[in-house]
Amino acid sequence: MLRGTVTSSVWSTKRVEGIPAGAFLEVELDGGARLIAFDVLGSGIGERVLIVQGSVAASWFPAQKSPPIDALIIGSIDETV
Repeated sequence: MLRGTVTSSVWSTKRVEGIPAGAFLEVELDGGARLIAFDVLGSGIGERVLIVQGSVAASWFPAQKSPPIDALIIGSIDETV
């Protein structure tokens, strides 16, 4: 699991069939790397988020509709202790 901060929205007017409602967001990970993650939670710019990648991200979607998504935002970080 990765932690990061949403830095911007990525607009895509054309999508592969089967990608559900949601948004592509650019996220800066702790450590400085950046990636594009799919968001179904409605996360906003500046929000701290948790991300999963690979088969874990893909398995969240129903098997018959498994879209080609490699990074998925699964949570919003309220605070760390």
